[in-house]
Amino acid sequence: MKKLLPIIVLITLLGYSCDFTNEVASYSSTEDSTYIANNYTKEEVYITMRDGARLFTSIYSPIDKSKTYPILMVRTPYSVAPYGEEKANYRTSLGPSGLFPRSGYIFVYQDVRGAYMSEGEFDNMTPHVANKLSDNDTDESSDTFDTIEWLLANATNNNGKVGQWGISYPGFYTSAGMINSHPALAAASPQAPIADWWYDDFHHHGAFFLPHTFNFFASFGKPRPSPTTTRNSRFDHGTDDGYQFFLDLGPLKNAKTKYFGDSIAFWDSIAAHPNYDQFWQARNILPHLKNINCAVLTVGGWYDAEDLYGPLATYKKIESENPSIFNAIVMGPWSHGGWSRTDGDFLGDVHFSQKTSELYNSEIIFPFFEHYLKDGKPHKLPEAYVFETGQNQWRKFETWPPENLQKRGLYFRSQQKLSFEAPKENEYGMDEFISDPANPVPYIAGKSTGMTKQYMTDDQSFTKDRNDVLRYQTEPLDAAITLAGPIVANLRVATTQTDADWIVKIIDVYPETHPPFPHQEKNMGGYQQMVRSEVIRGRFRNSPSQPKPFVSNEAEQVKLELQDVLHTFKKGHRIMVQVQSTWFPLVDRNPQKYIDNIFEADESDFISATHRVYRSGLEPSYISVGILPSEKK
Repeated sequence: MKKLLPIIVLITLLGYSCDFTNEVASYSSTEDSTYIANNYTKEEVYITMRDGARLFTSIYSPIDKSKTYPILMVRTPYSVAPYGEEKANYRTSLGPSGLFPRSGYIFVYQDVRGAYMSEGEFDNMTPHVANKLSDNDTDESSDTFDTIEWLLANATNNNGKVGQWGISYPGFYTSAGMINSHPALAAASPQAPIADWWYDDFHHHGAFFLPHTFNFFASFGKPRPSPTTTRNSRFDHGTDDGYQFFLDLGPLKNAKTKYFGDSIAFWDSIAAHPNYDQFWQARNILPHLKNINCAVLTVGGWYDAEDLYGPLATYKKIESENPSIFNAIVMGPWSHGGWSRTDGDFLGDVHFSQKTSELYNSEIIFPFFEHYLKDGKPHKLPEAYVFETGQNQWRKFETWPPENLQKRGLYFRSQQKLSFEAPKENEYGMDEFISDPANPVPYIAGKSTGMTKQYMTDDQSFTKDRNDVLRYQTEPLDAAITLAGPIVANLRVATTQTDADWIVKIIDVYPETHPPFPHQEKNMGGYQQMVRSEVIRGRFRNSPSQPKPFVSNEAEQVKLELQDVLHTFKKGHRIMVQVQSTWFPLVDRNPQKYIDNIFEADESDFISATHRVYRSGLEPSYISVGILPSEKK
């Protein structure tokens, strides 16, 4: 094997902590770092793929050679730094938590093809090659297979079993690595995995998440002409007021002319492919999640602003295509990666009554890998281990969504009412508002140049003075109601122009007497906690690949999937629904005049429009929900 000369890179990595009841204490990042330095050795190697490309790989092995260990691997485009084999360049954490290095694993971190120190060309969301005809037909599945094959032959004291995990983009590489699984791959945990960038991260039903995409590719999208250990610097907005920054940006095409030039190739690709065409379809990993022969534990967060769609869709697809394997899902009250980066006891203003990450680390992810990689004791994990927000308790289900849901509709009614009772057939009604792209509805009350982690739990009362937001709410509930599984907005709408975005929010309205939460002194009376929200670019209401303009003033159906929930609206709370057409700068502004490619729109194309939402007996607008029956006491 060929070793890399030591390279020192000053990069600070966050450590993980956990609490394993009665077995392992809680570890600080300093304790983890010290333990790793005293008990592990590090080796840096290049592993050759079938087409000759060499991928840079860091291997951390236990010093104790008296027994064998399983291999636990992360493949990443975000760097395996720090580089160099000296102890000063060891990672300060290994594996999902501090439990893992103390239990004993061979930890492998690999720069994926074309990233940092690895050879080859990097391709975002590498398209899967279903029929490989030669050694030049490579993808992330084959690179994972070749890496495992090499490790089994060269990593000393391995026990012949391999596990893979990763959060976000590394979650995608974990999903890809499971396809046509290597026989030694015994367990995999894709966490917040990107599944399809049309619905994850950058597009939501065709609506473009502007600051998240802009900020990410302004750094990550810069070219890497040769292997490097250097991280690209973040974009400097010159202000903390993202609303004004992106409003001043103007039409999307100005991002290239004002800031990017020709330096961000993938931004150019996004702009050239506004519809769900073959470019995007090829980067959807979901259709290829077949022939998986390892145990799978998919992890996600209910408040993951980046990848909520990914874990839900990944679990569902694996379940349908691979019925013979153990396949489970974990959903907690976390932001993106919050299960490994936070205690998980609160997000923004909302508190969850417990440190949810502790249970995850001690009772879920650690027993999962211990069982499948070390023949450890049974993990006793259910099909779905899901945190019920609102009531703030963990729930176990044998299927997800639960089978015994009562399907109901929440109907928009007159006088801003929301009701489980549908309007009568002869009842007529509609609400309208003027949507002005020059004065879009903010997505948060404060300032941020990016997509905040807590926006999905934020108080929505800041929109109360906006006339371009429709509101519907129930009376205070006589008894608690638990919504579970998918939520779908069924809107009957019309516009005076030819295009529109539709944003729907499901909100838990607290009673005026609600006390402060323990992590802060903020008055929570009347707090309007967002529970779920989603957006669709109206042109894609019938097809993501074949956009269609609206006919001015002609009513049409718009169906919007809001993703799953498990949330209890307590007695005395209200359920509110808000509907709007701008959500800035989280979502770019729709010109509202149909343009074939919004990335080519001019300032003059942005015009005001009157949007209507119908709520009559013959043309109702309503939210389809599943209600979980209350547990018998």
